[in-house]
Amino acid sequence: MRKMICLHGLTPEQEERIRAAAPDWNIVFGRPNELDRSVYREAEIILGWCGTAAEECLRQDSKLRWVQLWSSGADYMPFAALRDKGVTLTDAGGVHPIPMAETVFAMLLAFTRGLPQAIRNQQRRSWSKEGHFTELAGKTIGIIGVGHIGSEIARLAQAFGMRVIGVRRSKQPAPYVEAIYSLAELDKVLAESDVVVNVLPKTDRTNRLFDAGRFAAMKSGALFINAGRGTTVETDALVRSLREGRLGGAGLDVFDIEPLPEEHPLWSMDNVIITPHIGGNTDQLKERVTALFIENLQAYFALGKPARNVVNYDEQY
Repeated sequence: MRKMICLHGLTPEQEERIRAAAPDWNIVFGRPNELDRSVYREAEIILGWCGTAAEECLRQDSKLRWVQLWSSGADYMPFAALRDKGVTLTDAGGVHPIPMAETVFAMLLAFTRGLPQAIRNQQRRSWSKEGHFTELAGKTIGIIGVGHIGSEIARLAQAFGMRVIGVRRSKQPAPYVEAIYSLAELDKVLAESDVVVNVLPKTDRTNRLFDAGRFAAMKSGALFINAGRGTTVETDALVRSLREGRLGGAGLDVFDIEPLPEEHPLWSMDNVIITPHIGGNTDQLKERVTALFIENLQAYFALGKPARNVVNYDEQY
């Protein structure tokens, strides 16, 4: 009997839906440390990934043919080994746009309404009205990476009365985005934007893309939000831009080193908001991943391959 593994803990109802979609399969549900290592070598399909899967599923004698990730980013996966073994990899793109976009706007509203200072004042019981207060309406937001998440950010931005411009590889028009530019035209977008939101994936082309030159190209006082990957930013250059006042503030959910070291200067900067890579976390995540997985399962059974979110190993996403 063909076998699949579903990791990371689903509800009984979600498990039953997967069983109903694959009645002739031996389906193993459990968390990584609960399963015997030999189970991984027998699995043709895995929902999720872990260190043991990386060790056992890439062995020559394993039966792995398809991995469905929980994450929208796949940069941590062993692309070369998966490709050499003929394994199809699918990510969870499309399940995170709502929480990610809401995280971005939580940061933006916190900056424009002075909430970080208000929280510090509350802790001191200080009734202070000092601060710089502004509005998002009428501002230009540049979304760098207009995919699933970038499109939802654009929708919310337009609802707030913002002008929306963006960068995407294909330069194809996108809903709620006034103008789309290529990555080669990034500096033009940076120069026009009051808010820059980075949602780019980690690839060879995006590594340290936001360097000193890119921060210098931004409007003085612009806000920078990184909800993409930490490796796309040259962190020392970001710190300098914040200290020198070139940037008005930064909202950061991802970092080149995670966890962010305790001694890192970003922790103590008043114009920085830090969240520990939880921008996509939501109580709806398991349900959305389950629905995506079942849709891809049905295509896998009918066509021999999943229908959505197949990772291109050459493009690295």
